[in-house]
Amino acid sequence: MAGKKSEDISFDVVNVTVVSLLILMILYPLYWVLIASISEPNAVNSGNVLVWPVGFSLSGYQKLAATPSIWRAYRNTVVFAVVGTALNLFVTICGGYALSRPQLPFRGLIMKFLIFTMFFNGGLIPTYLLVKNLNLLNTMWAVLLPTTLSVYNMTVARAFFQSSVPDGIIEAANIDGCGNIRTFFSIVLPVSPAIVSVLVLFHVVFRWNEFFAAMIYITKPEGFPLQLVLREVLVSSQAAAQNLAGSGGDSKAIMEIQRQAQLIKYAAIVISTIPMMVIYPFMQKYFVKGIMVGALKG
Repeated sequence: MAGKKSEDISFDVVNVTVVSLLILMILYPLYWVLIASISEPNAVNSGNVLVWPVGFSLSGYQKLAATPSIWRAYRNTVVFAVVGTALNLFVTICGGYALSRPQLPFRGLIMKFLIFTMFFNGGLIPTYLLVKNLNLLNTMWAVLLPTTLSVYNMTVARAFFQSSVPDGIIEAANIDGCGNIRTFFSIVLPVSPAIVSVLVLFHVVFRWNEFFAAMIYITKPEGFPLQLVLREVLVSSQAAAQNLAGSGGDSKAIMEIQRQAQLIKYAAIVISTIPMMVIYPFMQKYFVKGIMVGALKG
């Protein structure tokens, strides 16, 4: 810092301070949920859990682990996330690339039609009837197919291909005899890891957290995803405490059920968010690059 001016030093100090505060504001809630999940519920409710766990307890995790449907739901969610992301990625990338090519006939009209669907859709009841008539109820396709295409993500992909893939390499590939499909898979995709990583992260997070579609279209417990099972475990624990209290049950039993429900709530949050927290650091570099290019150009 010896060669810096006082104004530059002041700017660096302010910049580091502001960024540090923002990081603290973002990370502390996640950290607090983690320590709350292994603390005594009474200490959490009384506000004594701030920096360190109070009254170490893993009963919330033990309760979830002892629930047989948890592991089945984890498997279902992984299948939904992997298969759904693959479908989303294929449709989004292919559609975005096709719409970025000026040779595509009526591409402006197609884009207007797709954007129209971002503001207006058929509604929940017609969609449910369509899924039912296609005999997709209680299958994973009822959850995956209606949301296969994200117009917003396809628009981001279209902007990326228009701004970051030079027309020269596509023309060179055509001159060498490559067709559209081979050009896309052999030339365009290898130079587009940034947008692929961005879309993978978007779709994986969406698929991992999705529970409303499963709640509507899946009625068999063996097909429930993780988020829906965690919701049912939490709701059932809270309902048991309310029913016991309404029937004039033992106050100690009521407090114990409420205690377990509190632990389950925070443990469920940790279990459902850890996979996404693990994935993101490996994709951060491509994510930042891809989202900036797609946002600023095209």
